[in-house]
Amino acid sequence: MTLYPNLILDALRQVRYPGNGQNIVELGMVEDDMRIDGNKVSFSLLFERPTDPFIKSVVKAAEAAIMTFVSHDVDIRGNIAVKTRHANPSPKPANPLPGVRNIIGVSSGKGGVGKSTVAANLAVALARSGYKVGLLDADIFGPSVPKMFGLEHAELFMHEVDGRDLIIPAEKFGIKLLSIGFMVDPSKPVLWRGSMASNALNQLITQADWGELDYFLIDMPPGTSDIHLTLVQTLGITGVVIVSTPQEVALADARKGVAMFMDEKVNVPVLGIVENMAWFSPAPHPDERYYIFGREGAKRLAEELGVKLLGQIPLVADICGQADNGEPIALADSPEGIAFLSLAAEVKLATDERNAELPPTSKVELKH
Repeated sequence: MTLYPNLILDALRQVRYPGNGQNIVELGMVEDDMRIDGNKVSFSLLFERPTDPFIKSVVKAAEAAIMTFVSHDVDIRGNIAVKTRHANPSPKPANPLPGVRNIIGVSSGKGGVGKSTVAANLAVALARSGYKVGLLDADIFGPSVPKMFGLEHAELFMHEVDGRDLIIPAEKFGIKLLSIGFMVDPSKPVLWRGSMASNALNQLITQADWGELDYFLIDMPPGTSDIHLTLVQTLGITGVVIVSTPQEVALADARKGVAMFMDEKVNVPVLGIVENMAWFSPAPHPDERYYIFGREGAKRLAEELGVKLLGQIPLVADICGQADNGEPIALADSPEGIAFLSLAAEVKLATDERNAELPPTSKVELKH
């Protein structure tokens, strides 16, 4: 059988690149360096980057296509070279947020403890205290910042800054806001693999115009996950605030969250613990306290771990109602609003003490 280039190319048109479903010939991935020597065929496939996850599968598919649609006698195995257009990707900037003074993570060991509510109201309270504040909703599978700030239908736009196209954060109550929720349909479930979620999150951090900020708060997902690793590998986080309810189940998970950040490989300072839903006070009897989730469990955990108890936030219907209406309770001069202003003051104090006593946090470098 006589082999010629078009016969090989026709076979390669049956190979689809998994990233977009188009065949590799149409995509220009078959380099113009094909050599045919008897039954031996060799050529190169061109990929965008050396880290392309589909390199091996596409090479194997190309070998199989030639042997299937041309002949099993073609000597092709091991003869397909791989080239890349961007063999040396440009290095990432050492500090992706040079105008940000403090990066504060708000985390929890489990869902349902009011972490996002605390993050949103802490941001508002800091802004009310006169600081420049940004809030990133990094809770991939349960983004709630758009709802809490009445921005469910916000659209993202870009503008050019120093030759780069950057996302313009939404802004409300004096706070710059970005959320994973702005990038998905709120009526549909988020079905993202870890790498997709990490890439989207990285884009919101490094390709957004955050500008000058005193505090950049990150509403982290609950638990411990690869999203947390993405954050500590992307940013030198000044410190984290751990949110928990007083009940023992939540405290057990909060303990794991503290341990993750204190691990020597991560080494992010824990600024303190916030006890949310610390007690319930009925509106007609504001002086009465009912400890429906247990009493002062987070306070005892803080003492056990040697970290600060930053505040105790009561369980009040107004907090949930205001969040659902896009008006965080920290905007009001009610007892609940004042509780968050007090929390903001404690977070500022803990941050100042941390900065005075410890060097800046380094990004995590994971070695394989």
